[in-house]
Amino acid sequence: MYPDRVLSGMRPTGALHIGHYHGALKNWVQLQNEFPCFFFVADWHALTTVYDETELIGRNVWEMLIDWLAAGIDPNQSTIFIQSRVPEHAELTLLLGMSTPLGWLERVPTYKDQIEKLSHKDLTTYGFLGYPLMQAADILIYRASLVPVGEDQVPHIEMTREIARRFNHLFGREPGFEQKAREAVKKLGGKRAKLYDELRMRHQQHGDDDALEQGRALLADAQSLSMGDRERLFGFLEGSRKLILVEPHARLSAAPRLPGLDGQKMSKSYGNALAMREEPAEVTRKIRTMPTDPARVRRTDPGEPELCPVWQLHLVYSDEATRQWVQVGCRTAGIGCLECKQPVIDAILAEQGPIRERAQVYLDDPTLLRNIVADGCDRARKAAQETMRDVREAMGLAYS
Repeated sequence: MYPDRVLSGMRPTGALHIGHYHGALKNWVQLQNEFPCFFFVADWHALTTVYDETELIGRNVWEMLIDWLAAGIDPNQSTIFIQSRVPEHAELTLLLGMSTPLGWLERVPTYKDQIEKLSHKDLTTYGFLGYPLMQAADILIYRASLVPVGEDQVPHIEMTREIARRFNHLFGREPGFEQKAREAVKKLGGKRAKLYDELRMRHQQHGDDDALEQGRALLADAQSLSMGDRERLFGFLEGSRKLILVEPHARLSAAPRLPGLDGQKMSKSYGNALAMREEPAEVTRKIRTMPTDPARVRRTDPGEPELCPVWQLHLVYSDEATRQWVQVGCRTAGIGCLECKQPVIDAILAEQGPIRERAQVYLDDPTLLRNIVADGCDRARKAAQETMRDVREAMGLAYS
């Protein structure tokens, strides 16, 4: 079995806002301390909806990468790269498309949802219909086992698992597989071989998921196996196919809900976002002019924190004592709205100071950023090429 590996990416939308920081980047920073991580700029995905407005993609790529590094993504711990610089992504998308049923793509929940939301654009394109397949290829090509996502993206991960399962079923038919697998079992040693056979029988005959996990752990600890034998035994444990592509799992991240400055969802397209590297004066101005509970027309009017967008920011940025001060002060009109906003302003400025400092390094020396990305693209491509070698061989395309 392949070691745990994390894969995630973002479309290049330019400089990121604090919703991106708290919703994804802080989680990425934590994950890079636990697992090998691959983080990529999904510039080909951007083309699925802005194929006729490509002039901004290049600038947006570099702005977003600066924000990643400023947030704490460490190129010494994580592989940071640009999707289009690893052409193997396109090759795997093409090959997976040969066996992926059309109905799987049409049933993705976000497909019809996006068509409705972007009704002003013509999205009746092959690229837009196929974007979930490209998303699956992005994950599968790195044999990533963990994909950090929100609840709305779980169906994409489930479809990726189905695509991997179908591919392994169709193309994991190694000649003489069972005989080779049984020979590999013997290499585990008498005691482990007997345990492996017991766990395999419990899983396949009785559907025992615990036995499957124990079997996987047994193989992960077996030092005497070659990579080929290890893959065979993982496949033999679950059925009669060699595992070529790894089925990923969604890693749900608890992302706080950050409202925009007008109380709606934070989005640059709504003009209500607070950038990760917002100038301090703008942070102060934007927060101070945020709408509050409409019941507080005058300073002496009591309010309800839960009806005020600023309260959602307190939930992210303030400690318990400050929140209690807000709850009491708002409901009794003991504090005014500007007083209520000040702790949020102070906390955001304190958070963004180090982010702006880290970003300045790359703004002062753009070649530093280019070198980091070039190195990341090289590392990503080597990993992708390993997978594609196995995929081509399994599909009978490795002839010369």
